[in-house]
Amino acid sequence: MIYKQVKRIDRTISALGIGCWNFGGDWDDTDDRKSVAIVHASIEAGINFFDVAPVYGWYHAEEVLGKALAGRREKVIIASKCGLLWDDHHVTRNDLSKKSILTEIDASLKRLNTSYIDIYQLHWPDHATPLSETAEALLLLKQAGKIRHVGLSNYSTADVEAMEAIVPVDCQQGLYNMLERNTDSYHGIPLEYKTEDEMMATVRKYGQAFLPYSPYMQGLLTGRFSRDHKFSGTDIRNANPKFFGEQYQRYFDCYEQLDAFARRMGRPMNEICVNWLRQKDEVTCIIGGVSSIVQLEGNLRAMEWDIAPDEMAEIDRIIEPLRYA
Repeated sequence: MIYKQVKRIDRTISALGIGCWNFGGDWDDTDDRKSVAIVHASIEAGINFFDVAPVYGWYHAEEVLGKALAGRREKVIIASKCGLLWDDHHVTRNDLSKKSILTEIDASLKRLNTSYIDIYQLHWPDHATPLSETAEALLLLKQAGKIRHVGLSNYSTADVEAMEAIVPVDCQQGLYNMLERNTDSYHGIPLEYKTEDEMMATVRKYGQAFLPYSPYMQGLLTGRFSRDHKFSGTDIRNANPKFFGEQYQRYFDCYEQLDAFARRMGRPMNEICVNWLRQKDEVTCIIGGVSSIVQLEGNLRAMEWDIAPDEMAEIDRIIEPLRYA
């Protein structure tokens, strides 16, 4: 396993992490036993970073991860989140008030079966709550030993700078893959940042960890989709408008070009996705969901080789038309 070190985090971090959204049961082909087995196999392979959130599976992903980490807690870095709540109909809302954060942390600690969270991330901005109030809550949690580092997910550069002036921001998480480099939305939610053009500069400035999420564009870049792919009625990816209509066809056209080049390279697309990210200096840990041990093993093989400069140049040429898609 390859490990990376950044100025703001006091532990080395595996370049490959596990995104636990699918552990919650929101995606097709998920069950708890398989999820636990994936966690155990990941740790044995040297992966030490697990990214989760209360909203993944409506608390269930945190519960599964907590169960899987029994007896293994000190071997890993847990990055969970706060600020995204929901009602009885699973309609979400952003709430980063001091009261809400202080309530959320204790519930997450219980589900995760731990006394602290290594990196506590604000899932989405809450512009109805002053940053100073949110920062006050985070400082209290650090003082109490309930969290060790603060992370921001999906935040604008201006808000990162404003938060940094009150409480150290040790980590940023943003949408980033070969097809979504500076995109303006995620699941139809407007994004307030351009990952490549803006977020990476702030990461370099402060020595923060950078965690790109959705490295395979929710599966499109792994070759699991067809041009007319249909998800089951319960798969949350039905809520992503990029997987429908003309926009999807444009993404799929680019995927086909990448896949053809991958075949000429003699490498599978999932490994190329991982290496394209890993070889960027700003990227600390790639947050990728894993649905099977076989898929995990495939991702781990990407740690064994590098994309050559001429190959990287060809990949960048193929994806350039989607720089702001």
